[in-house]
Amino acid sequence: MLNIDRRILAHFDYVTVALLIPIVFLSGWLIYEIHPVLGQKHLTYVSIGIGVFITLFLLPIRRMFWLIPIFYWSSILLLVAVEFVGHARLGAKRWIEIPFVHFTLQPSELLKPAFVLMLAYLISRNPPPREGYGVKSFMKLSFFIMLPFFLIAKEPDLGTATVLALLGFGILFIVGVHWKVWLGLGVVFVISLPLIYTQLHDYQKQRLTDFVGEKPSYHVEQSIIAIGSGGFFGKEKADATQTQMKFLPIASSDFIFAYVVERFGFFGAFVLISLYAALIIQLLMISSWSADYYTKVVSGGLSLLVFIYMSINIAMTMGLAPVVGVPLPMFSYGGSSFVNFMVLFAVMENLLAYRFRYMYDNIGKKSFI
Repeated sequence: MLNIDRRILAHFDYVTVALLIPIVFLSGWLIYEIHPVLGQKHLTYVSIGIGVFITLFLLPIRRMFWLIPIFYWSSILLLVAVEFVGHARLGAKRWIEIPFVHFTLQPSELLKPAFVLMLAYLISRNPPPREGYGVKSFMKLSFFIMLPFFLIAKEPDLGTATVLALLGFGILFIVGVHWKVWLGLGVVFVISLPLIYTQLHDYQKQRLTDFVGEKPSYHVEQSIIAIGSGGFFGKEKADATQTQMKFLPIASSDFIFAYVVERFGFFGAFVLISLYAALIIQLLMISSWSADYYTKVVSGGLSLLVFIYMSINIAMTMGLAPVVGVPLPMFSYGGSSFVNFMVLFAVMENLLAYRFRYMYDNIGKKSFI
């Protein structure tokens, strides 16, 4: 039987895990309904994610902070390597093919936990003063945010790049930046909008045109029909014709929220959004009372990541945002995104449970549960 000091489990955040369980369970159920083969694969991804969570939770992470810059810069080198040895799909070069095993790696997904941990590392080493970071410190931190932004946007993957930029600057907002810096940044951004638009690819401009046009794209139109047909309490599986008859595209991934509403109606959508809202609030509360900047940044970053992914994905399925490849967090089919979230949740739980240094000395002693 595994030896774990009971004091460690006393500081474990059970509320977060309790909120994650119904989200993950409902996701697996619906993906299996849409496509049984994908449902089985998704179960494998969930099992891998849980294994990663348990492994990372048991590691002495606070003794391994020196690895964070290596993790970050290795991820950056992989992003650079995409330009030279990347594998292209549908006009985008985002993957690296691993020789001999026929497996592809997407460095932009690998970067997400490294990105959050690197900001935690930098902020912990140079905490903000009472009035918040000034221009000099803000620019230094912005370099570590914008470097992966430009590398990922060049692939092109503007959706992921934008999420990372929002996440990075959102973390800085949580820890504190002087208001004059935000004002200047806002002015520069507004002035730069015409230049930014000219740098977009044709398909990205088309998505914006579809978004502001009178008639939505086919994908969004079918999604809106599925959402509207769900009514208040939804339909039985056999009656959810938009999904079961394949009218709803990418139903197990980008547009899975539309199937949630078609299947369980407004009530089901309200319950799912409420679970996400409770999770975001819980993570923000952890961030607000944490004196340790590692815990503050990781929990705050997680809350922002869940909020950004959830908001963009749901707005996209209802035609309230341009269509981008942003999944519903820990819900859409896919292994990379799910495992990355489990990595960050495991690190946060580890930082909480082992936040008193003396507990490391008790790992391995006989204190049976």
